[in-house]
Amino acid sequence: MAAMPQIPTTALAADTRSLDALRARAGSDPRGVVREAAKAFESLFMQEMMKSMRASTLGTGMFDNEGTKLGTELLDSQLATRMAGRPGSLSDVIARQLERQMGMAPGPIPKPEQRANPEPEPLRSPAKRAPEVRPPQTAAASFVRHHTAAAQDAEKRTGIPAEFMISQAALETGWGRREIRHADGTPSYNLFGIKAGGGWRGPVAEVWTTEFLDGKATRVKAQFRAYSSYAESFADYARLMRNSPRYEQVVARADDATSFAQGLQRAGYATDPQYASKLGAVINTTLRLQRAMA
Repeated sequence: MAAMPQIPTTALAADTRSLDALRARAGSDPRGVVREAAKAFESLFMQEMMKSMRASTLGTGMFDNEGTKLGTELLDSQLATRMAGRPGSLSDVIARQLERQMGMAPGPIPKPEQRANPEPEPLRSPAKRAPEVRPPQTAAASFVRHHTAAAQDAEKRTGIPAEFMISQAALETGWGRREIRHADGTPSYNLFGIKAGGGWRGPVAEVWTTEFLDGKATRVKAQFRAYSSYAESFADYARLMRNSPRYEQVVARADDATSFAQGLQRAGYATDPQYASKLGAVINTTLRLQRAMA
C-alpha cells in the first residue's frame, strides 16, 4: 500500500484550505491526522503569543509599514512551525486529548475508590483483609479478551450485550482477581456470584462474602454454584436471565447500559445499594478497552 502524503504543518498554519487535505486523510490515517492537527494548533497558539509579545514590548516603529509587518508575521510563522511538535510540547497534550475524545485511546482504568473493583468484597476469611485490587490496564484487557467468546454466545441466548455481561463478571470478580474458590484453592469458575439455592443440584463452593443487611455491610458465609469452566458460568447466567420471571424486565431493557444496571439492582440481583452505579462505571471501562483493542 502506498504511503499517504504528509501535509506540512507550515501549510496548515498559513493556509486553512489545507484542512481539506487533512479531512481526506482522516479515514485512512486518523492518528497521523490528529498529530498534524495538534501541531497546527500549537503553531497557531505560538504565533498569537509572539504577536502579543511583540505588540507589548516593541510597539510601532517609525520605519514600520505593511511590508515589514508581513515579513514579521512570516518570520513568526516559520519560528512557531519549527518549534511546534517537539517531544513534550503542547502538541503532545493536545493530541492525547483529541485521541481520547475521538475514542482512539482508552481513558484511565478507574481505581477501586472510583468503583472499578467495588463490592462484593474479596471472598476470603474475615480475619485477614487483603489489600485493595488495582488492576492494570493489561490485566483488564486480558479479562475482556478471554471471556468475549463465551459472552457473545450468551448474548445470542438472552439478547443482553456481551459487553454488559463481561462487565458484570468483572465487577463480581475484580477483573478476575477475586474469583470464588473452593476450600482447596481450586476455581469454582463462578463469574457472576450466583448462589446455590434449593433447586441447584450441582457442586458448590462455600466461602465468606459481603452482604448488605439493613444497609450495613456484613460478612456472611454462603454457598455458591460451581462449574467446570467459565463458558459454563456464562451459560448458567444466560439461563437465569432468560428463564427467571424476576429478571424479565432486565432482559427486556438490556439494550441500554443504564437501564440494564438499574434493572438488576431493582430485581435484587445484589444487596449492594450502589450496585447499579458501580456496574455502569465498569461497563464504560469495558467499552473503552474494546475500542483500544479494535
